[in-house]
Amino acid sequence: MSLTFVRSAENAVPLHLVASGDVEAFIAGCDERTANWLRSTGFDGSIGSAALIPAPDGGVEAAVVGLGAAGQTRTRFVAAAGAAKLPAGTYAIESAATGADLSEHCLGLLLSGYRFDRYGSAKSAGPRFVAPEGIDASRVEVLAAAEALTRDLINTPASDMGPAELAEAAQSLAADQGASVSIIEGDALLTENFPLIHTVGRASSRAPRLIDMSWGATGPKLTLVGKGVCFDTGGLNLKPGGSMGLMKKDMGGAANVLGLAHMIMALGLAVRLRVLIPAVENSVNGSAFRPGDILTSRKGLTVEINNTDAEGRLVLADALALAEEDAPDHIISMATLTGAARVAVGPDLAPFYTTSADMAASLPTAAASSADPVWEMPFHDPYEAMIEPGIADLDNAPSGGFAGSITAALFLRRFVTATPYTHFDIYGWNPSAAPARPKGGAGQGTRALLEALPQVLGL
Repeated sequence: MSLTFVRSAENAVPLHLVASGDVEAFIAGCDERTANWLRSTGFDGSIGSAALIPAPDGGVEAAVVGLGAAGQTRTRFVAAAGAAKLPAGTYAIESAATGADLSEHCLGLLLSGYRFDRYGSAKSAGPRFVAPEGIDASRVEVLAAAEALTRDLINTPASDMGPAELAEAAQSLAADQGASVSIIEGDALLTENFPLIHTVGRASSRAPRLIDMSWGATGPKLTLVGKGVCFDTGGLNLKPGGSMGLMKKDMGGAANVLGLAHMIMALGLAVRLRVLIPAVENSVNGSAFRPGDILTSRKGLTVEINNTDAEGRLVLADALALAEEDAPDHIISMATLTGAARVAVGPDLAPFYTTSADMAASLPTAAASSADPVWEMPFHDPYEAMIEPGIADLDNAPSGGFAGSITAALFLRRFVTATPYTHFDIYGWNPSAAPARPKGGAGQGTRALLEALPQVLGL
């Protein structure tokens, strides 16, 4: 798997990216032999179309991939759809597209080379690409590497991606980027006043942890908080088997903030970055927390447990409280938090909540330019009563089944009271393959955030 551009165009096959509306003009500009070949093969520039133009010696002289109609919005990374049909080799990208469109095409072509092959014996070699002029090739490579990191972490089964392994992944990223990491583990979480993280993770044979990464010496303070539930059985409110099968991805929030952190550090954004990941496994044994328990958080707020399967908001609560103690300029949390978010917007959109008008204004535009769709959801204040059980300050799982993503976001907002705050309730998974996005783990919202942060933080 290679997610970098080839640096030399020597012996590379020209790869033309052509929109369907430009096919006739493109063919008209070709020599007669090539024009006849494209017409006889029926190349029409539609999404997923591709043609190899033979050389007189029987080799490949050039390749053409369709981009579909101008302005199409139903498919992202359209160049990757046709490129998937190309044989192994090196191709030099040529396109009339410019700016963000060309960068998206190139990112898609790189990401089409992603394979999660840790456990398989077959290693497939696909096409490789020479970057065209007009894009920041290094930046595109950073985006591809960050997405690959996120996908790899989510795709790895829980047997090999528990709290310790997630901590090791953070340490490896920190070592690569010159960041520092500290880890609080096991019963030390109680000593250091992270009671909810400890409570959720204490029933597992794999000790819970709080991962704390720092990078950067100047600029505004940005803190990322990622849900790191490495496997979620549901606890004593045990999930049925059909709902437990994908729970290796319940650390998708942590995987996404590590991907975003990689981009921020590798691109050298002028921020003081902190990444907090409560890493736990929600398991069952005699010490598991129970429905009806009342727990006290780091912030001092009490929480009545009405469902042990609503554990993600608990571990995030302690981490968010810690995040705000450092008085950052913005806090962002990412979590595979609720099924309600998927019911509301499906698996492809990343719903977000924010208390920042700048973030609300910047993210949709940034999402459109980075092929990373998001959708704003409301912190709807009238629903606050739904998370107030009376017997404690907060209810971790309000009854009734209404507005589950909103009430979870409102729960988290209680732990960030004086800092601009943005929360993403992501899915972190592609349920079916799409161009440049194979079935499996997925980054969501991170490229949009990267594009929005300069405006939000005044960089």
